[in-house]
Amino acid sequence: MTDAAPPKRIFPTSKVDAEAAKHVPSSPQTESAAYKLAFQDKEFLLREDLRPVRFQLELLKPELLLDEANIASTFVFYGSARIPEPAKADALIAAASSDEQRAIAERLKDKSKYYDVARKLAQLASDCDCDVDGQRHFVVCSGGGPSIMEAANRGAQDMGKESIGLNIVLPHEQLPNPYVTPDLSFQFHYFALRKMHFLLRARALAVFPGGFGTFDEMFEVLTLIQTGKIRPLPILLFGREFWNSVVNFDALADEGVIARADLDLIHWSEDADEAWSFVRNYYEMN
Repeated sequence: MTDAAPPKRIFPTSKVDAEAAKHVPSSPQTESAAYKLAFQDKEFLLREDLRPVRFQLELLKPELLLDEANIASTFVFYGSARIPEPAKADALIAAASSDEQRAIAERLKDKSKYYDVARKLAQLASDCDCDVDGQRHFVVCSGGGPSIMEAANRGAQDMGKESIGLNIVLPHEQLPNPYVTPDLSFQFHYFALRKMHFLLRARALAVFPGGFGTFDEMFEVLTLIQTGKIRPLPILLFGREFWNSVVNFDALADEGVIARADLDLIHWSEDADEAWSFVRNYYEMN
């Protein structure tokens, strides 16, 4: 009898098998794509029939890495990829080549204040000292791109804290902004899986002026809460003037297509300190 414990596993790891597969003798059989290990066969993994497997992988990879990073909850930031930071707003106006473009650039400059608001709110969330038993809470999470997303990740970095970026493959190139923590920078093919990861750990959402993507993300959350698919959480909507000019929320209730009480799912805010105070009170945080 010895005190040695039995081995943890009797099968070789997939890494070992993958390495062994590189050293097989060449023959017509071994050179065929059919002979490749399934998980090393890129063309096989990209087949239409393998879409369910790719869905699963795209759900699983970020989930495992976020678990390993001890991230228990997130503060999610939604907003436009086109709103400039204040220091660059005038350059956008100067680059306009027509009256219409100049008018749009000026309206974007008016909204550039929300870059600073998002950055400050991310600073407050990142500096909240909310960790419990090694689990990190209210970790800033954005879409990983420019503008409002950049401001959120930048605010976290200002406080020396990590933050998450959930990028998406688009027809035009979109790289992660430089403030996303590299090991928490993820890329998605499927919008549905990306939105799932936005919400799996979300405990508060800040929604800034934005376009189709922001609308999609915000209204999906409102729908999930309204239908009881997820528990209510603070939804902070910044830019009342903007939102009321593009969405008539009251008219939805007046027309009877939503309940009047559904409007209470939204908390209007213009100020980072007020918004963070609302979140703290919502969760009765000391």
